[in-house]
Amino acid sequence: MIGQKDQFLSPSVFYVSMYERKPRDNVLWCQWKVAVPLDLKIQTIGATLYEVSSLILSYGGDMDSASTTNNSTDRIDNLTDRPHNSNGRLKIYERSNPKGAETLPPGIIVSESDLYQHRLWGNYFEDVPQKPKYLVVFTVAYQQKNSVNAAVQKFSENFTIMLFHYDGRVNEWSEFEWAQRAIHVSARKQAKWWYAKRFLHPDIVAAYDYIFIWDEDLGVDHFNAEEYIKLVKKYGLEISQPAVEAYWDPSFSITKRRNDTEVHREADAPEKCSKLHRPPCTEFIEIMAPVFSRSAWRCVWHMIQNDLPHGFGMDYVFRNCVEPSQDKIAVVDAQWIFHYGTPTLKDQGREDNRTEKVQEIDIRRYQELGVFMYRWNEALKDYCKEKGIVPSDYRDDLTLSQ
Repeated sequence: MIGQKDQFLSPSVFYVSMYERKPRDNVLWCQWKVAVPLDLKIQTIGATLYEVSSLILSYGGDMDSASTTNNSTDRIDNLTDRPHNSNGRLKIYERSNPKGAETLPPGIIVSESDLYQHRLWGNYFEDVPQKPKYLVVFTVAYQQKNSVNAAVQKFSENFTIMLFHYDGRVNEWSEFEWAQRAIHVSARKQAKWWYAKRFLHPDIVAAYDYIFIWDEDLGVDHFNAEEYIKLVKKYGLEISQPAVEAYWDPSFSITKRRNDTEVHREADAPEKCSKLHRPPCTEFIEIMAPVFSRSAWRCVWHMIQNDLPHGFGMDYVFRNCVEPSQDKIAVVDAQWIFHYGTPTLKDQGREDNRTEKVQEIDIRRYQELGVFMYRWNEALKDYCKEKGIVPSDYRDDLTLSQ
């Protein structure tokens, strides 16, 4: 019987009967229970049945008592001509499959994933009635719960919410309804880019059009995530950030909010920029509140260094991940944030007094900046040597994109 419903099982389960020749055995009639969607069309006994056999749930026949028929031999000829391994099973080796999965039929491979949460009951296709299109990630300590809670309210149901907990306090967040639906990752005394490298692989977050990777100490009274996405799409931005206001001048003048434009791409304080055509004076956004498109994040993820958790220095070379960078990178003024400058991450240093903790973490950050720039320069030099390129002033430029 081919494709006959089993009245005792789920409506989506069929009995599929197939012939199989075992080494040194006679032809046997075997009946297998196979999970087959209702819309699957089984047209031939050949490759189709061999593909279906990979879905076997349980064996439904008695091998010892199985009988043979004359016409059964004719019906399996096209199976026995196929390549088999030593056990008589179909041998698969597909070079185009992902590395390590060459022995799987290509149709079963799922090389990308998402952060959608599924139920453990009911129909699987009803688990996620609305699939979020964007992802927002905050690196948090419980002490900053109020600012994080306020920030989350600015992100609609189109966003998956993810929290990286560097203080180990996860359960306390359950006081917020949204936190019960969020994804939580906890590892004590780690920084944002340590988590991002390990838990935001591009294949894991491939379902999201844009990825927000934000600090915890940001005011959002003048920010709306959906409106921000509209502006990013309007101007074709691949790497961006909201403009910044603070009680002091921002670290980089290019991130300061302007009142006369929706977005800007260059710093308006030339006295602070020795080279106006290079980062951080243009083609630059800071690592504090970046927003990446899916394709830009795939590139940026690969430049994160495993042993440099603070990520200092990467923002200088973000522009290598988009082309043309002068058009694809910008600061969004019409949707802006306030930087409070009170991240509790600075309390996560050695168990000494707070002053020493802050100083030591700041020292480590700028040490990482120097290490990253050195590695970038060396990688750039090696690339130029291999390709026979003679870069002009590449140590100062920090990029090949002129």
